[in-house]
Amino acid sequence: MIFVVIRIDIRPEKREDFLAGITRYSAQVREEPGNLVFSCFASVERPDEYAVIANYADQAAGEAHVASEHAQWFFGWLPSVVASVPRIVYQELPGEGWSEMGEVVLD
Repeated sequence: MIFVVIRIDIRPEKREDFLAGITRYSAQVREEPGNLVFSCFASVERPDEYAVIANYADQAAGEAHVASEHAQWFFGWLPSVVASVPRIVYQELPGEGWSEMGEVVLD
């Protein structure tokens, strides 16, 4: 599985543009074959910071994503709303997806 986390700091005056663009992009990415998860989260401490979590079944799915028309649009559009170059963590992990957290047991 491919595991990606991207930290995005946006320009405050571009928040509405960012939210519209990331909403559009998220819907497109979730439709890709091999996409397991694609979610964007707002920081509870920094109002202009967002994090994207993306998971792909394998490297081929990740490569297909990067080559897609909507990803190319996103990469070209993102500089218009960010305050700095986004930071990324990209890892290939064994397994096929998310596991339950062993430290938490439901009542």
